[in-house]
Amino acid sequence: MENAATKLPHKLILDERNRLNLTGATEVIHFDDDMVELNTSLGTLMIQGEDLRLKCLSLDDGALVIQGHIITLSYEEPKQRRGFFR
Repeated sequence: MENAATKLPHKLILDERNRLNLTGATEVIHFDDDMVELNTSLGTLMIQGEDLRLKCLSLDDGALVIQGHIITLSYEEPKQRRGFFR
């Protein structure tokens, strides 16, 4: 589990639905013209849109810039582990 002291600050700035500046990215899971899925310091973020392009990516400091027509931003809730008999 990630220590709170080592978490990257997470911030989203959406400009006119055409440019997303993001901090706190830790891993890009999937990328294509219609969807970007990435892990952030606060969970998995899915970005859906059209003609999406990664313009800047620096996982060292967690910075990411996405351009294109952004339609949806959504977070996946972490899955809870269940006991054997549940």
